[in-house]
Amino acid sequence: MNATTVNLTENVRQELQLPDWLQRCLIIDSSDLGESDTDNNLICRAFNFAYLLHEGQYRKSGEPYIAHPVAVAGLLRDMGGDSAMIAAGFLHDVVEDTDVTCEEIEAKFGVQVKELVEAVTKLSKFNFSSKTERQAENFRRMFLAMAKDIRVIVVKLADRLHNMRTLEHLSPEKQRLIATETREIFAPLANRLGIGFLKWELEDLCFKYLEPEEYRRIQLLVAERRTDRELRLEKVIETLRLKLRELGVHVFELTGRPKHLYGIYNKMEKQQKEFNEIYDLAGIRVILETKDECYRTLAVVHDEFRPIPGRFKDYIGLPKPNRYQSLHTTVIGLNGRPLEVQIRTLEMHHIAEYGIAAHWKYKESGGSHNTQMNSTDDKFTWLRQLLEWQNDLKDAQEYIDSLKDNLFEDDVYVFTPQGDVINLAKGSTPVDFAYRIHTQVGHQMKGAKVNGKWSVLDQPLHNGDLVEIITSKNSRPSLNWLNFVVTPTAKNRIRQWYKRSHRDENILHGRELLEKELGKSGLESLLKSQPMQQVAHKLNYQNVDDLLAALGYGEITSKNIVNRLRELIKLQQPVTEKEVKQNEKPNYLQVISNQKISDSPIAGLEGLLYHIAGCCKPLPGEPIIAVVTRNAKGISVHRQGCPNVEDVPGERLIPISWNETNGKGRSDTYPVDLQIEVIDRVGVLKDILGKLSDQNVNIRNAGVKTSFGRPALISLLLDIKDHQQLEYIITSIRKMSDILNIRRVNELEN
Repeated sequence: MNATTVNLTENVRQELQLPDWLQRCLIIDSSDLGESDTDNNLICRAFNFAYLLHEGQYRKSGEPYIAHPVAVAGLLRDMGGDSAMIAAGFLHDVVEDTDVTCEEIEAKFGVQVKELVEAVTKLSKFNFSSKTERQAENFRRMFLAMAKDIRVIVVKLADRLHNMRTLEHLSPEKQRLIATETREIFAPLANRLGIGFLKWELEDLCFKYLEPEEYRRIQLLVAERRTDRELRLEKVIETLRLKLRELGVHVFELTGRPKHLYGIYNKMEKQQKEFNEIYDLAGIRVILETKDECYRTLAVVHDEFRPIPGRFKDYIGLPKPNRYQSLHTTVIGLNGRPLEVQIRTLEMHHIAEYGIAAHWKYKESGGSHNTQMNSTDDKFTWLRQLLEWQNDLKDAQEYIDSLKDNLFEDDVYVFTPQGDVINLAKGSTPVDFAYRIHTQVGHQMKGAKVNGKWSVLDQPLHNGDLVEIITSKNSRPSLNWLNFVVTPTAKNRIRQWYKRSHRDENILHGRELLEKELGKSGLESLLKSQPMQQVAHKLNYQNVDDLLAALGYGEITSKNIVNRLRELIKLQQPVTEKEVKQNEKPNYLQVISNQKISDSPIAGLEGLLYHIAGCCKPLPGEPIIAVVTRNAKGISVHRQGCPNVEDVPGERLIPISWNETNGKGRSDTYPVDLQIEVIDRVGVLKDILGKLSDQNVNIRNAGVKTSFGRPALISLLLDIKDHQQLEYIITSIRKMSDILNIRRVNELEN
């Protein structure tokens, strides 16, 4: 093994320009690659293992694939990553791109490396119904892994940064796709973790591929004025350096700081300004030793240059959620041009550049990394909130949209009456604040005072506001709040309260649905029976009332309940035509089977004139029965349990079933009426129609009924192929958080 490894590393040195740190590591350990626990040994073994697995694989650029893991591992090393992170950087693609399993990774490199590799592996080997669902599940898994070990996302970000650096080798379509996802998810994530250099470079690279013409224009404009700008900055720097030296302030660094290109473009877009109107194209950064020196330096800056009112921010006294600390002030510099100055300590600077990774890179004391999310650690508040509401959002697209909104850096900082700082998403209202404090505070909210004055509940909060929530035991949430709350936590808590508060109505509706399926006779005793209790438990409900509420709300269908009952009370027996004739009212829980199969959609009606009943509109896959009509119009096909069949004499009933070949090579569709109860908001119908469009479902008719302060009712008439397609559509729509109820409607109910 040792000889192979030595030859391998020599070949690699000729084929690749390996970084010095890796070459030193390989030289040190290439002669001894046993299972020792030294950091260099782990890194060296991981590199050799990755090289052997990726041998013969090439990137789109034509370079050997191993160049990518080497670059990722190098980024992690520069950020102060430990040996497990660097090893994971080498190995992060082997599970996805080779036959190696996570169990093999654990056996060779330990649990930590295995868990990091497993967490950053894409879900390419799993099957999802759509690309959106795959992406959503990938993010859900990533955030759960982050909560267990925050190093996961640092490895993922390093992987994404190198992929973005080499994006020019992909097709324009893939470039836009990857760059869009990076701008919407990964750059904001880097910001949330406080890793400034990653955020800035990712944003500039996305800018390059998503707005290439604007990127080149800003790049040229910045380059044209660089010389004049650098001369002005140097004069200001020299003035400040002399003043601080006179005061005995020790300065670690006093330099000019260029603004990244996307930051300039973004400011121009938001403020609707031309390039020559943007004054902070560059600024000055002062890095000192102590917090006290930061404030003394601020006084010097304001003494030498006139400060611009309203342009001072104290992030030392009030740090950002990602732990960023600094003093920001804008002053009138030389030639009357505004100039931004940032003042911070060396430790604050390390945190500003490396964020969460600064905990590892610049840690003074020894010991293992504390990588688990601490419930009392403020820097992980945003991650706890993501985990809190992500399980409530079942719909993949809604989850991704909420994720994007929640990750962006715009926050407001407000105070409780006790002086605690609460950070909320920009645009948050007193209602968002109340639910952030506690769910019960939000539910019992009666009013709010902002800065000592009564405030309307939909008024957006601003930095520094002092917010007091007035509660009452008799107060209840209002559906109208959903029209203005911003945070996912508030939205989900209001929706959940509404669903729970209508429990009695849902139980009653569930009884009605079950009654239509089974008939009134004996229903009461059946609901109290042991089999029904067993059905509730099998379907993961504590009792029959919970089961009925779920049926009424639409979480489960009556067909599911009846099927479970059939299994338990052994009713699933085939019936013959003779048995049907002997019964005045046939038992519709019995299943009709063993029918003749033909090319007709319905077996048992070969050569006969029939039509699909408009009252219950049965679909292929549902139990059906045929009724001979009295007016000689042929035969009417009904769903089993249809109220119109209850009193039909047995001699007019024909046992039938759907042909097993129906749907294979056929394009038949059948009309289905759906009624959807939704929380009334702008765009909800559009979102539902989008779901149907994704499934290529034809919509014959759509209508909406609204009433102030109450849910809206949406009626849809759809063309459906079979029962399976209908069940999928109902499940897909039900996952949307604004949906309160969805049910199939018979014509008799209209």
